[in-house]
Amino acid sequence: MRSWSKPSIPVLPTRGPAPTAYSTSARGPVTITGDGAPRLYVCGITPYDATHMGHAATYVAFDTLVRVWRDAGFDVTYVQNTTDIDDPLLERADDTGVDWRALADEQIELFRTDMEALRVIPPAHYIGAVESIPDVVAAVEDLVAKGAAYSLDNGDVYYRVDTEVRPPFGSESHLDHAQMMRFFAERGGDPETPGKENPLDALLWRSARPGEPSWPGASLGAGRPGWHIECAVIAGKYAGFPLTVQGGGSDLIFPHHEMCAAHATALTGTPFAEAYMHTGMVGLDGEKMSKSKGNLVLVSRLRAQGVDPAAIRLAILAHHYRCDWFWDEPLLASAQDRLDQWRAAARSNVPVAAAEVLADLRAALADDLDTPSALGVIDEWAAARGDGSSPAAADQLEIVHAVDALLGIDLLAD
Repeated sequence: MRSWSKPSIPVLPTRGPAPTAYSTSARGPVTITGDGAPRLYVCGITPYDATHMGHAATYVAFDTLVRVWRDAGFDVTYVQNTTDIDDPLLERADDTGVDWRALADEQIELFRTDMEALRVIPPAHYIGAVESIPDVVAAVEDLVAKGAAYSLDNGDVYYRVDTEVRPPFGSESHLDHAQMMRFFAERGGDPETPGKENPLDALLWRSARPGEPSWPGASLGAGRPGWHIECAVIAGKYAGFPLTVQGGGSDLIFPHHEMCAAHATALTGTPFAEAYMHTGMVGLDGEKMSKSKGNLVLVSRLRAQGVDPAAIRLAILAHHYRCDWFWDEPLLASAQDRLDQWRAAARSNVPVAAAEVLADLRAALADDLDTPSALGVIDEWAAARGDGSSPAAADQLEIVHAVDALLGIDLLAD
């Protein structure tokens, strides 16, 4: 599947430090280097209503990680999927009378344009579920052969969560059984399906139903893939295990990332990821933002209203990626004002040495992607303009380039 165009990224004359980040599985900070060649997999959208602010916050956060890694001189492999066949997509297509393929294509293209506008570096591999179905079929057949999966009478195939893997099931989320059952029911699971050996067993292959799209499944019969196995297969094929980081929103901790890890480890005997990073949830005006409530803030709508995408990105970066936060109009106004101040400074004489600003900026970002502190560093630089002295032109340009390379904000744009 086609990705999106890459923004121009300045190359800085020195290297930054390797970052640390909070890992859900470790329940604390870890240094994430990937031996200089980190492998990142971030779960993509289900393309039936893109791109809301929660999506944008997640992809800007991991774009920041990619930028910090690149600044440290690392050779990054970044993979992202798009779940272009799933129940929510089919339900939205049915509700709107639009062919599911046309709906997916439309929303994926909208997502691409939003990511380009936000200056998000594209993944090296942007892979759809549909194009991965032959690989999923082979993986599910392998799990069945290993005794890690079984079929119901209707042909649906399920993963056995009691399969022995190392690290064991639950090591990523650290939830107890009651918590797992609650989240599994709330987040796409089917604990009450008759015939399952364990209520937490996860769907690997959904056998063909009348009126639903399906694909040949070799020994599995016609059908379509489950959600978790799709990501496990794509991550393994295009990034390789163990991933340095598995990333996504905090609502994916369980069951999605836990199941992905279990599927992949049962298939390969290799741990799925060294670290799991999760972004906070974004609400609107004090309420949870969700598609069911219809209170989504869409990047495309803001752009259509004339909002500068750089201001949207700054509004996101003003919050630590792990925090839950709320979007509102004052937040956007504050971000636009900050952008104006920075751009004015970029065109003025700011008597600050680049080395000091860059060191502080890198230190903030290396500390669990502390973007609020990083923005504070540039605020101080911008506030120092206009006192009558002049920095070297090279210092001024290096700071402008650092803001672009590390924060994704082009201060010289019109």
